[in-house]
Amino acid sequence: MNARRIALASVAIALASAFFFTCTYVLNRAAAVEGGHWAWTAALRYLITLPLLLPVMPWQGGVAPVWRAIRAHPGPWLLWSGIGFVLFYVCLSYAASSGPSWLIAGTFQLTVIAGMLCAPFLYRDERARIPWPALATGLLVVAGVLLLQFGHRGGALDSHGWIALLLVAVSAFAYPLGNRGLMLHLERAGVELNATQRVFGMTLASQPMWWAIAAVTFATIGPPPLGQVTFAAGVALGAGVVATVLFFQATGMVRNNPTALAAAEAMQAAEILFATLIGVMWLGEAWPQGRALGGAVLVVVGIVVFSIVATRAAAHDRRTVEEMESDRGA
Repeated sequence: MNARRIALASVAIALASAFFFTCTYVLNRAAAVEGGHWAWTAALRYLITLPLLLPVMPWQGGVAPVWRAIRAHPGPWLLWSGIGFVLFYVCLSYAASSGPSWLIAGTFQLTVIAGMLCAPFLYRDERARIPWPALATGLLVVAGVLLLQFGHRGGALDSHGWIALLLVAVSAFAYPLGNRGLMLHLERAGVELNATQRVFGMTLASQPMWWAIAAVTFATIGPPPLGQVTFAAGVALGAGVVATVLFFQATGMVRNNPTALAAAEAMQAAEILFATLIGVMWLGEAWPQGRALGGAVLVVVGIVVFSIVATRAAAHDRRTVEEMESDRGA
């Protein structure tokens, strides 16, 4: 297969991954609309994701290296999975009740700049430097997110709106921070794990926290309704397994082609479009209008331009590209 066909195939696979990542926003919103408690939404996803990942692991390097790495250094695994998975998804699940799925999907795209803003606090080498062209482009995304939020609320955010915006922003920073922190630990420990193994390891390491949340929620409000379990299983399968595998496959195919890699990365912008279409057609949500619509367009443009700038800057640095790939969440 020639380079052009590989690039086109990569973009198509990345677009498919964006569709499955959208499961997070739409199904979480559906659970919230039907009265499902946010804590069950959060815990069930990762409790279900673990057994779903197990059949994939023999083709992704196996479970044994992951288990050895966790046993050797349990502290960093608990810390970074607590930030990158537990804090990330608890905040995102709580915010799902704040508005339509396209609003949460659009706001979460703050994650495209979150990774590089965390860099100075994590690294002590050249990676600590913030690439200003990429940061300037990322500010387009921030402006779009603010337009989304203020446009949806009619020009003013009430206290509930500000809390939701803060929680999604925390979520957008927690995911890349947790993933980059774990990658830095593995680098210092001399442990080589691929992306799927890291996702599995963080899912496994976060299980005690998820069981604790599930136990408290069960004692407080009782068991989750069957519909909420079904929605959580859909998120676990669609976003936790299928979307993740597809995304890493797409970026891996064009790792050494900066233009194609930028195009594959930029497909994440389609999440807003998918969330809008599915939310309107299935959940009866209103279309984004006025400033909110302008904000959505600005977010999409910002992600596309950011992907081009950031990927070209990282074109000859495999380690940096791996970090960019790991910044994808939800």
